[in-house]
Amino acid sequence: PREARSRLEVHGANELERERRQTAWQALLAQFTSPLISILVVAFVVTFLIAEYTDAAVIAAVLAINATIGFVQERRAEQSVDALMALAAPRSMVLRDGHLVEVDAAELVPGDVVELASGTRVPADLRLVRTTTLDIDESLLTGESATVRKSTDPVAADLLAVDRVNLAFMGTVVSSGRGTGVVVETAAGTQLGSIAQSIRAQERPTTPLQARMTRFAHVVAVAVLGSTAVAFVAGVALGAPAEEMFLTAVALAVAVVPEGLPVALTVALALGVRRMASRRAIIRSLPAVETLGSTDVIGSDKTGTLTANRMTVVAVWTPCAGHLAVGDVDVVDLSGPEPTAVVRTVVLSNEADLAHETDEDVVVEEHGDPTEVALLEFAVRTGVDVAAVRRDTAVLAEVPFESRLRLAYVVVDEDGAVLRAKGAPERILELCDAMGVDHEVVFDPDVVLAEAERMAADGLRVLATAQRRLDTEVDDVDPHAPPRARGLVLTGLVGMHDPPRRGVLESIRRCRRAGIRVVMITGDHAATARAIARELEIVDADDARVVTGVELESTDDSALEAIVAEVDVFARVAPDHKLRVVRALQAAGRVVAVTGDGVNDGPALKAADIGVAMGRSGTDVAREASDMVLTDDDFVSIAAAVEEGRVVFDNVRKVTYFLLSTGAASIVAIIASIFAGLPLPYVPAALLWLNVVTNGLQDVALAFDQGEPDVLDRPPRRRDEGVVNRVLWERTALTGVTLAAGSLWLFVWAIDAGLDAAQQRGAALTTLVVAMAFHVYNARSERRSIVATHVAGNRFLLVSSLGAVALHVGALYWQPTRDVLQVADVPAAAWLRIGVVALAVVLVSEGHKWWRSRGGVARLRDRFVRAAGRLSGR
Repeated sequence: PREARSRLEVHGANELERERRQTAWQALLAQFTSPLISILVVAFVVTFLIAEYTDAAVIAAVLAINATIGFVQERRAEQSVDALMALAAPRSMVLRDGHLVEVDAAELVPGDVVELASGTRVPADLRLVRTTTLDIDESLLTGESATVRKSTDPVAADLLAVDRVNLAFMGTVVSSGRGTGVVVETAAGTQLGSIAQSIRAQERPTTPLQARMTRFAHVVAVAVLGSTAVAFVAGVALGAPAEEMFLTAVALAVAVVPEGLPVALTVALALGVRRMASRRAIIRSLPAVETLGSTDVIGSDKTGTLTANRMTVVAVWTPCAGHLAVGDVDVVDLSGPEPTAVVRTVVLSNEADLAHETDEDVVVEEHGDPTEVALLEFAVRTGVDVAAVRRDTAVLAEVPFESRLRLAYVVVDEDGAVLRAKGAPERILELCDAMGVDHEVVFDPDVVLAEAERMAADGLRVLATAQRRLDTEVDDVDPHAPPRARGLVLTGLVGMHDPPRRGVLESIRRCRRAGIRVVMITGDHAATARAIARELEIVDADDARVVTGVELESTDDSALEAIVAEVDVFARVAPDHKLRVVRALQAAGRVVAVTGDGVNDGPALKAADIGVAMGRSGTDVAREASDMVLTDDDFVSIAAAVEEGRVVFDNVRKVTYFLLSTGAASIVAIIASIFAGLPLPYVPAALLWLNVVTNGLQDVALAFDQGEPDVLDRPPRRRDEGVVNRVLWERTALTGVTLAAGSLWLFVWAIDAGLDAAQQRGAALTTLVVAMAFHVYNARSERRSIVATHVAGNRFLLVSSLGAVALHVGALYWQPTRDVLQVADVPAAAWLRIGVVALAVVLVSEGHKWWRSRGGVARLRDRFVRAAGRLSGR
C-alpha cells in the first residue's frame, strides 16, 4: 500500500479528465454573446444615456427573458447528460501484499496486478501475463462487434496498439474467460486517454444558425446606421433641430432592431429541444437544434448504430441440402441429419449460456461471446432445448477456441465418443477428408470454399462445422489430453451477421428524400461494411467502392475531398481516419452530422457540425463530445430529429420575416414623414410596444407551428443561405411599403380630420398592430396560400393575434399606457380604413406568392434580357 500511494502521487489518479464545462455564470454570460443581442445591448445603453428610461427598461426586460430561457434550457440539457453518465465508479480486484483486494479503479498505478473475470470492465491498460479463454469486447475502441481472443504471446513491435492481443485496454469489457494483467498505463497514458486528448484538441465548429444570425445581425447593423444617418442628415437639411432629429434617429434605431427576435428565436429552439426530448433525443445546446435541419451528410458508425450489435445466424449450408435460408424469424425448420448435426455441434462446442423461461422459451438473459450466444439462439429457433441437450450429453473433453488454432472442439458421449468441431472454414477443411453425414457427397474443398466466400461477400461471418465418431472408448477419453481433431467429416457452414436495427432502412430512405446523404464510417471489414450498406441502400451496387483505412493513410487531403464526394462506405478506419473524412466533407461545404457510441468516435463527434452520441450503450467520452444524445441508441430517431430541426428553422425564418416586416414599415413611414414634413408618427416607446408586446405575442406563437407537410421533401439548405432568403426579402419590401403607406394614410387622415397629436399617433400605431395581426398568417408559409395553412392549425397563434389586438385596444384607453406610448383612442371612422389596410397587406403577400409560384422573376428576367438584346441590336 505504501508503494501504491507513492506511485499514485507520481502518476496521479487513474481517471480521464472530463471536458471542462462552463460555470453557471459563464453559461449565463454566454447568452449575451450573439451579435443580435450585442445590438440590443448597445440600444439599451443609448436609450439609458439619453434618459429614455422606459425604452431602456423594455429592452432590458427582453435581454433578461432571452438569457433566462437559454440558460435554463441548456443547463437542463447538461443535467440530462450528467444523469446518463452517473455510473458507479468501477472497482477492480488487485493483488497487493500477496492478497487480492478490491480497490477503486481510480487508485490503480503502474505495476499493479489486476484480475479480470467475465463481465468486468478493464480498469487500465494491462500487459496480460495469464489468460484462460479470455475474450474482450473492444468495440468502443475499434467499432468492431466481434470479441478479441487475448493471449500472453509476444507480438511484433510495429503492430497498432489495438492489434496487440497481449494487451487489455482501459474501458473494454471482458465477454468471457479470465485473465491477469500488469498495469502499464493509467489515465491519459492509456489508449482511451489518448483518444480523449484528441477530442479535447478539436474545436467545435460554428453552427449554421449561428453563422446565419451573425450575417443577419450585420445586415441589421448596416440598416440601423444607414437609416439613422439618412434620417438625421435629411431632417437637419430640411431645417429640423439637431436635438429633435437625434431623438428621431433613436426612434428609427428602435424600429430597425427586431427586439422580439432573440426571445422568439430562443423559444423556437427551446420548443424544438422539448419536442426532440419527447422523441428520445437530448440536445445539449440550443443552436444544435437547427443544425440537424441544415445537415446534408450523416456519417454513421455501423456497429450498434446502423446495426443491432447483436450477431444473428441467417444462413446455413450443408453438402447434401445446399443453401438453407434461415432469416431472423422466430422459428426455423431445419429437419434432416445434416442440419441436426450442425445444430448439435454449435450447441455442444459452445462456451456461452442462455437463461430462458421454459414454458414460453423466451430468452431473458445471456452470457458469453456474442458469436457463441448467436449460435445458441439459432439452436433455440430450430426448436432445440439447449439446456436439455447439454444436460443429457456428457462432455468428455473440450478445447476452447484459440486464435492460433482458429477452431474449437468438444468430445461428447453420444452412444460413443464423438468429436464435434467448429471454426474458420479453411481451417476446418484442412482437418476434413469427407463431407456429408453419410459420406454420400464427394469431398470437394473448392466447392465448400466457394460457398463460404459467397456467404462472406454477403457480409456474413462464416463458421464451418464438422464431426467424427472416435474409435476410443468413452472411458478412455482423457479430459486433460483431448484427442487431436483430424479425419473429420464436414457437416455444414453457418453464416451470421449483425442485422440492421429495425426501422433504419426506412430512416435512410427518409433521409434520402430529404436530400441527406448517409455515409458509413466503420472499423469493420470492407466486405461486411459493403454488404450492410447494400442492405440498407446506402450504396446501390454489389461492387460499390469501399475505401479502407490503409488507403486513407496514403491519400492526401485534396485527394480525400474528391473521394468523399463519391464514396459512401469507409471501412477498417481508425479514429484519425474518421476525423479526416469529416473534415474533408466539411471542406466541400457540407453540413456534417456524425453518429457514434464508442470512444473511437469522440474526435469526429466533436469536430462535426453536430455530433450525435448514443446514450444507452455509448461511452461517457462520446457523450461529452457530442451535441445531441439519443437516449434509445436508435438511428431511427435521427430522421425524426432532422425533421424537428427543419421545423425549427422554418419557424425561426417565419418569425424573422414577420418582425422584419414591422421594421421595414416603421423605417419607410418615419423617413417618408421626414421628407414630407410631417410630425413623427411613432415615438420610440410605441415602436418597442409594437415589436416586443403586441408582435411579441404573435412571434412566440409562430414558434409553436408544427411544420409544413413537405418539410422532409425539400433539399437541405445551403450553408451560405441566410435566415431570410431572397424571396422573403422581396416580400418584406413589398409588405413593408404597404404597411407604411397604410399607416401614413391613417396618420394623414387623422391630421386632416383635426384629431389631436395623440389620436394621430394612435391611428398610425393601431394600423400597424391590426395589420400585423393579419400579416402573421401570411408568415406561416413561404409558398402556400394563407387559405391553405388552416387558421386552426395553430390555436395558440389565433389566441395570440386576438389577444394582441385586444391588448392594444386596452392600451389606447388605459391612461398609464396612453402616457407612455403617447397615443389616444381611435375614432370609429378609422376602423374601416384600418381594415382596408390589413386586407391590402394580405392581398399583396398572396399576390407575391402567386407570382413567385408562376416563375414571375424568371419571366421578368427573360423579358429584360430580350429587351436588352433588341436595344443592343439597334
